[in-house]
Amino acid sequence: MSIDIIKGFTITTLISAAAIYMPLIGLPFAIFIPLPALYYRKKLGRKSGALIPVMAIVVILAVSDGISIDIFFVIELLLIGFVLSELLELRLTVEKTVLYVCCIVFFSVIACLFFYSNISGTTILPMVSDYVSKNLALSITMYEDMGVPEKNIHIISNAMEKIEYVLIRILPAIVIVSTLFITWTSLLLVKPVFKAGDLVAPDFGHLNHWKAPDYLVWVVIVCGLMLILPEKTIKIAGLNGLLVMMIIYFFEGIAIVSFYFEKKKFPRLLKIILYILIALQQIALLIVIGLGFFDVWFNFRKHEKNNDKT
Repeated sequence: MSIDIIKGFTITTLISAAAIYMPLIGLPFAIFIPLPALYYRKKLGRKSGALIPVMAIVVILAVSDGISIDIFFVIELLLIGFVLSELLELRLTVEKTVLYVCCIVFFSVIACLFFYSNISGTTILPMVSDYVSKNLALSITMYEDMGVPEKNIHIISNAMEKIEYVLIRILPAIVIVSTLFITWTSLLLVKPVFKAGDLVAPDFGHLNHWKAPDYLVWVVIVCGLMLILPEKTIKIAGLNGLLVMMIIYFFEGIAIVSFYFEKKKFPRLLKIILYILIALQQIALLIVIGLGFFDVWFNFRKHEKNNDKT
């Protein structure tokens, strides 16, 4: 067994274990789970590259009490990394690459849920409901440990049933949004990671010039109209659609922000601070999404691009 396989296995196992066994706190580690699978698939080839995530999964299963939704979650993230590496070799456009990854992962999630429900002897809805309920309870415990005022915790606890109701019904959007976000993040990180390993990184051009197709505006309008209709099923479908559109326009908005950071030559430290601010502040996040949405009409980067040509 080569040293690269051992390194890849160790890194993959440690990151995956942190994501599984450190509830909530370990969630940020999930973003990096696809990267070892992506990197070592490229470096070692398909067979040796596939061996690393398989070995990591076997070890995690061996030390766990049994198969759980958290383990399936890690498997899906490793799948993102491996599939993404396969697609990068096809030299597709960035839109097709992300779309294909999302389709493969979404349908594999459905297959995993059916498989898990069969081996556990429960139907999918109660199983998912129980998982969401346990994670919400963990959130309350974490808030208490963080010293959140008792009054605020009481308000959240009283609304727990409604929160659970909504979360279960927007799970399709959550799966798609999380897949989109992690895939996009992996594409942003792949260049420095490949460069560090002396591998040829894919060239998608300047991602800070990326723009969502104009027709998606109509999808937003239709989903918005669905929310005002009285039928609950239609409302839920509209809400799921809007959440997916929000992450797409977030990508466009953050591309605009990145474009001006680069144009105005912001120092790296300042850019990091501002990106963290966007991630933590809901208002800043909504402003970025708004930038992406209204770019359809205002084309915020057009003037700067024209200046570059003159």
